[in-house]
Amino acid sequence: MPNRILCTLLGAIFCLTSLPLRLAAAPAKRNITEKDLFDFVWLGDPQVSPDGMQVAYVRVTVNEKKNGYDTAIWLVPTGAQDTPRQLSNGPHDSAPRWSPDGKWIVFTRAIEKEGKKQPPQLCLLPMTGGDAFVFTDLPKGASDPKWSPDGKSILFTSTSNPEDLAKQTRKKKKEPEKEEHESDIHVITHAVYRNNEEGYLDPTRPSHLWVIAAPRSADEKLEPRQLTHGRFDEGNGAWSKDGAEVYFTSWHVDEPYYELPKTELYVIPAKAGEAKLLTTVPMGLRNLALSPDGKRAAFIASTDEPVNSYTQPDLWTIDLTADAKPTNLTSSFDFDAGDSVFGDNAAPRGLGGNEPIWSADGKSILELYNKEGRTQLAAFDAQNGAVTDLTHGNEAVMRFAASADASKMVVLVSTPTRINDLFFLDEPGAQPRRLTHANDKLFTQLNLTEPEEIWYESFDGKRIQTWVQRPPDFNPAKKYPLILDIHGGPHAAYGYIFEHEFQWMAAKGYVVLYPNPRGSTGYGQSFGNIIQYRYPGDDYKDLMAAVDEVVRRGGIDEKKMGVTGGSGGGLLTNWVVGHTDRFAAAVAQRDIADWANWWYTADFTLFQPNWFRTPPFKDEEGNYKERSPITYINNVKTPLMLVLGEDDTRTPPGAGGEQMFRALKFRKIPTVMVKFPRETHELSRSGEPWHRVERLQHIVGWFDHWLLGVAKPEYEVAPTEEVSPKPDRGRTEVDRLPSERAAQRRP
Repeated sequence: MPNRILCTLLGAIFCLTSLPLRLAAAPAKRNITEKDLFDFVWLGDPQVSPDGMQVAYVRVTVNEKKNGYDTAIWLVPTGAQDTPRQLSNGPHDSAPRWSPDGKWIVFTRAIEKEGKKQPPQLCLLPMTGGDAFVFTDLPKGASDPKWSPDGKSILFTSTSNPEDLAKQTRKKKKEPEKEEHESDIHVITHAVYRNNEEGYLDPTRPSHLWVIAAPRSADEKLEPRQLTHGRFDEGNGAWSKDGAEVYFTSWHVDEPYYELPKTELYVIPAKAGEAKLLTTVPMGLRNLALSPDGKRAAFIASTDEPVNSYTQPDLWTIDLTADAKPTNLTSSFDFDAGDSVFGDNAAPRGLGGNEPIWSADGKSILELYNKEGRTQLAAFDAQNGAVTDLTHGNEAVMRFAASADASKMVVLVSTPTRINDLFFLDEPGAQPRRLTHANDKLFTQLNLTEPEEIWYESFDGKRIQTWVQRPPDFNPAKKYPLILDIHGGPHAAYGYIFEHEFQWMAAKGYVVLYPNPRGSTGYGQSFGNIIQYRYPGDDYKDLMAAVDEVVRRGGIDEKKMGVTGGSGGGLLTNWVVGHTDRFAAAVAQRDIADWANWWYTADFTLFQPNWFRTPPFKDEEGNYKERSPITYINNVKTPLMLVLGEDDTRTPPGAGGEQMFRALKFRKIPTVMVKFPRETHELSRSGEPWHRVERLQHIVGWFDHWLLGVAKPEYEVAPTEEVSPKPDRGRTEVDRLPSERAAQRRP
């Protein structure tokens, strides 16, 4: 007995003494890395079931080869403690839409054939059990499905034309093909002839509305019917409340860039017949949504007169009658309806879109708005536009949806420390309840920190908002290198949204500064449009004032500051290094160097006086030259990296980085050009995963090299020996920091 008691006591003592050891052994949080992107989970396109009990959404992950993305349809119940489950196999499933009775989900599915991704087709999934099945087979695919009110038909869009259908029929019948050469050249007659994401545009394949009866099994073979015809794109399809008609928008103008934007609103019988023009709206509208009584529609649009560089979007309504005029509900609301702040980690595929949602009684309309770095969901009074916020806090609501009666809502929310998750509102005004924890497994391991919000006065007294992302172990008594990161647009905005780039730069020991200079959205019409005909210019002064403010607050090593930005931020990066030597290194991404060159080669036109009063060949005032960074190339002494996408037609490399690179090489200023094959202007947001990681590595690698003296032989033309610290002896030419060696080489 004494021995047993002794053993028990010894065991208890052992347990007590070992407990702190076990607690201490718990893994500590680590800093985020660039390659954590491979494990990110993105959510998109949430859709609430008609009864509000379930939410279908798109779940996006990096594929096995890390060169693309897999998408699948998932489901999460809205009850407490329920967990999500996968509904479809993917790997390319998107756009889920509930049938009115909640018994079916239609979505789009793209398959791969002989290693090539095929156009998406419509696919049905029975929610009572059974496998999903594809039920369209159009040569150019099908998209944007919408159920009829009775659930018997589905409206969708396709660019398939009669020649495509005839060719497909011949193949199915195994008829011999005509021995004709199929040309792959492009005969171009339009000023807008390519799109950054789509490549060359084909005017022989406009987008049209189609209708197909909804099958109830894979064995039921039904043929789709083309509803609209002609040579113009048609979209924004919406069923009338009785399902007898379909409303849609178009603009029957062959070359719209010669005119200010307009939208024609049509109605067509759902079974067959001619389309009837109801009215023409003097704006480019998007996201048409019918009221519960079917007599009005809501939409988002920006007025186009006067012609501004920026006109904030508003929420409008219009009666669905002949010659009706739209009503602006938010004319006195000086923020951006239907708009959001942006980050680098929205779902790269399958994100879907938003459209206004009417309350069941038609008295209010749900819509997002962007204000001072935050994106909230609000209810706008359908008569006077009075605003009632439904979400709050330092966050960005990226997508929203509602049950059939709009009494229950779901929002997709991002914050600086959360990529995205779904939250449910049981009723308007309720506290949002979290439904998903998409990245918790990874993020509970990471030492992520919130940015600090700062307001400061610029040179002319304007108040500017900025954020500072500091290293996780920031010590205010120390000095840190700084990176100024400039957003593009120029009419866009940083804010309370997840930014992998900023978190990783901070984890690498940098203080990251990201301001919203004048021209940014979310601060009112005048603040956004003030840069018209003055870009770049005073926005540069706002950026420098941001740097001054953060330096004044302490903790910054002024000799170790870098600057970067993409698109319009790339343009401003080029502008910065041509107007100041205060930065030790710069990285211009997807940039513009020469406005005139860009005017001639970009994938959209400036035929209207939005940014410049005249075309470059009539530029008597010299604004194109004055506003082009290449004009100041002789002033540049800062080592500059150019990050470019080879397929970028939004800011073509020949109008930007290639010019800067060649000029700086001639001047023997340290420069490197990093080109990404197959990448468009969306490289940083939806490019191939490995490319997105390599982009981050090169940006930070360049700053490590020039700000911190880290050896990077890949950036040297012909290094004579290893660039590394030499212990126990004096510093030689090879030992010097790259910035010091560059100073000796500069003219």
